[in-house]
Amino acid sequence: MGSVATVVVVLAVIIIGGVVLLAGWLISAYNKLVALKARFENAFAQINVQLTRRYDLIPNIVKVAKTYMEHESKTLQDVIEARNGAVASLKGAAATPGDPSSIEALNAAEKKLAGSFQGLRVQLEAYPDLKANTVMMQLSEELTSTENRVAFARQAFNDAATAYNIQRNSFPTALVAGAFGHARDAALLVFDNEKDIQAAPRIDL
Repeated sequence: MGSVATVVVVLAVIIIGGVVLLAGWLISAYNKLVALKARFENAFAQINVQLTRRYDLIPNIVKVAKTYMEHESKTLQDVIEARNGAVASLKGAAATPGDPSSIEALNAAEKKLAGSFQGLRVQLEAYPDLKANTVMMQLSEELTSTENRVAFARQAFNDAATAYNIQRNSFPTALVAGAFGHARDAALLVFDNEKDIQAAPRIDL
């Protein structure tokens, strides 16, 4: 009788110990995912700041260009429309950082903005007086400086999002990530991967 009781006690201790260990691991896994998600969301806040700064510079560039490029209204309008689309996409992405659909929309908007800027750069070659304009030169320098900050912030966000994705997909965390509300990988910002996009925000005056 005593041996049976001992076995029951041992089994109870093992079961309770297993439950405690499992609960501890679940809490740890959950907290790690939450912390990593918060990290890439905070990193996106810097993307938001720098892209907003860049978008705010664009209307000023167009305003200066307009005084010289009277016959290029379509080119300038394309830049403004692309800029406005990027602003809207950034707001959506900032509301849900890492969400695939919102990040994809921002990537697409940035590509469109890059294309419109490429058109503006081509047209600028025909206006040497505009290229020599002091205000335009200053705006160009500010834009280039901002773009460098965008690149740095983008890399920080992608690194943080990648760390989250690795943790989310690692075993055994992947078995419970969905139940914890972490069912999808964080999307990465890829709008600077192509050479034309990379060069587009910079107006070489």
